[in-house]
Amino acid sequence: MSVTGPPDDELLARVFLTRVIEPGDEVGGRWVREFGVREVARRLVERGLPLPGVSGKRWAGLLARAGEARPRQDLAVAQDAGVRFVCPGGVEWPGQLDDLGDARPLGLWVRGRAGLRMWALRSVAVVGARACTEYGAHMAATLATGLAEQGWVVVSGGAYGVDGAAHRGALGAGGATVAVLACGVDRPYPRGHTQLITRIADQGLVVGELPPGDHPTPSRFILRNRVIAALTRGTVVVEAAHRSGSLVTARAAQRLGRLTMGVPGPVTSGLSAGVHELLRGEATLVTDAADVVELVGDIGQLAPDRRGPVLPRDLLEPATRQVLAALPARRAARPDEIARGAQTTQDDAVARLYELRALGYVERHDDGWKLTRQAMMSVRGAAAPS
Repeated sequence: MSVTGPPDDELLARVFLTRVIEPGDEVGGRWVREFGVREVARRLVERGLPLPGVSGKRWAGLLARAGEARPRQDLAVAQDAGVRFVCPGGVEWPGQLDDLGDARPLGLWVRGRAGLRMWALRSVAVVGARACTEYGAHMAATLATGLAEQGWVVVSGGAYGVDGAAHRGALGAGGATVAVLACGVDRPYPRGHTQLITRIADQGLVVGELPPGDHPTPSRFILRNRVIAALTRGTVVVEAAHRSGSLVTARAAQRLGRLTMGVPGPVTSGLSAGVHELLRGEATLVTDAADVVELVGDIGQLAPDRRGPVLPRDLLEPATRQVLAALPARRAARPDEIARGAQTTQDDAVARLYELRALGYVERHDDGWKLTRQAMMSVRGAAAPS
């Protein structure tokens, strides 16, 4: 698709609109809901009359953006960078993002091998101050390590301070983590975290609303926080001053009916003042990963003791089925052993093991992974000759 003609399918129309409409723009979201993505894109491409709810000046600005959009080129750049575009309603789309209503993302650019929808089912946000104290960094890393060890996916924003400590804690435990960026996922920001975000993409997922190469702005950081809040089952704030962006995440979580939690700090620390304010309201005080899991695990099917039916094995991706088949029948195995059996890398094996964990096929035992009782019949049946 180019600007010389209207979009020919929904994917291209959505990719096109990510270049034109800012993240969280509820007016644009209402257009998409009322007219459909193809019609909105067509009106912008063909420079038609303004859609309702915007001034002539703003419409002219949107038309100028539309003139520069090249969705096919964006998709090609993304593919070269190992990035895919996930649309609402698709098999990988996390349905909880629909709770954002007209502020729902037009789509998400995703970098990494794991399935976003399955990971989001068992995810917790850990956020806090960029200029955190040693105490804040320690608590964020410790919480993330504990959550990862219990099979939860740690979600944060990839920033300095608490975010980075949370990601490192999950990675260090061999666990799953997701970074939600306020820029194109092919260009890590902050640049000082390029190595960290690259490692997250290898072992976890890097996610964002903005197309390849796009840059962050202060407003995009704030709007990114609504995605973190909606994507996860609860938000933990470790350190936050009164005007911290992490409080925006917590308040968005509260509006969405998600759990909000706070880690208390010294009463003399300004960096804990915002957390203490949350704790005087609806947030719950937590001090370690066990506290968090006790709260978040009470959400219906997300309880730690998973007893529900396992999804049919045939619904798994072939590469994920290979990892499942590589697990021994009656003992735990380390990720490197499973990777060799599945003929893949250890990072890929770990990512798929966490997807299988969310589906109820496997469970973690210390440094190893083992089939659940629920999976045994499925694996035996698959192994039996026909």
